[in-house]
Amino acid sequence: MDLHRIDLNLLVALDALLDERSVTRAADRLCVGQSAMSATLGRLRKVFGDEILVRRGRTLAPTPLAESLVVPLRDIMARTEALLAARDEFDPATARRTFTLTANDYVSTLFLRPLLVRLAQEAPHVSFEVNATRDDYAEQFRRHQTDLLIMPKEVFPEHATYPHEVLFADRYVCAVDADHPEVGEELPSAQFSALPYLAVNIGALPSSAELRLEARGILRDTHLTIQAPLVAPFLLRGTRMVMHIQERLGLMIRDQAGIRLLEPPVELGPITMVMIWGAHVDDDPGHRWLRRRAAAVARELAPAYRHH
Repeated sequence: MDLHRIDLNLLVALDALLDERSVTRAADRLCVGQSAMSATLGRLRKVFGDEILVRRGRTLAPTPLAESLVVPLRDIMARTEALLAARDEFDPATARRTFTLTANDYVSTLFLRPLLVRLAQEAPHVSFEVNATRDDYAEQFRRHQTDLLIMPKEVFPEHATYPHEVLFADRYVCAVDADHPEVGEELPSAQFSALPYLAVNIGALPSSAELRLEARGILRDTHLTIQAPLVAPFLLRGTRMVMHIQERLGLMIRDQAGIRLLEPPVELGPITMVMIWGAHVDDDPGHRWLRRRAAAVARELAPAYRHH
């Protein structure tokens, strides 16, 4: 295929069509008329010799070829954007840029809050979008829809195939109501399994704690499942429920939540938080600045205490 004969704006339209899976929404996204977008889809079909999008009931679905184009197309688009935004230097004091971060409530509370306070002072015109970690986080990351993904490496084994850096470590402990009438200084396995259990998930996916409990065959009497790790411990007050919580978070909020922390009946192993980014921004000066600042804040996090 001779690139000189191809309008590279077609790739922008193709990206919008595959993402929106709607001619109308893709047209709105690119601020063009619906008839113009329909004509562009026709041109794309000729270029690729494929229907690209086919109607299934009331919706449009990508063909197998189109589906195979999604990830490489996103990579091309992201690298092109990085190329156009490339600068030899990045001056945080004057730069105007938006970074997108993906992290859960735990990371946002413990790590992003002090990081964003520091960045706001150093880079007053740089803005940030923080997206919650959903069950489609891996697909969102592969499509370059986030600049930095922060999560436990144990949950996302694919992290090793991308540029990444370890930020800090934590571990799981158990939490109960501070005035729990049945739980003493220790929590034996039998009592843990008998108490009503509060589980925390990532969207439809189990959390790191739930994956480890399943792997160890530890029984739970799950009474409540929630997708908000920061809210979950506040639901323990006045109940018989028990949950697993990251020790750093537990120590930070135990007084406000009215909870007591206990050694777990079975050690679940460390939680290693990593930041992960795409190769297309590895050498981007602005992105390097963001990563350096994140690493600096992570180093300042004191080790988690081992007494409750």
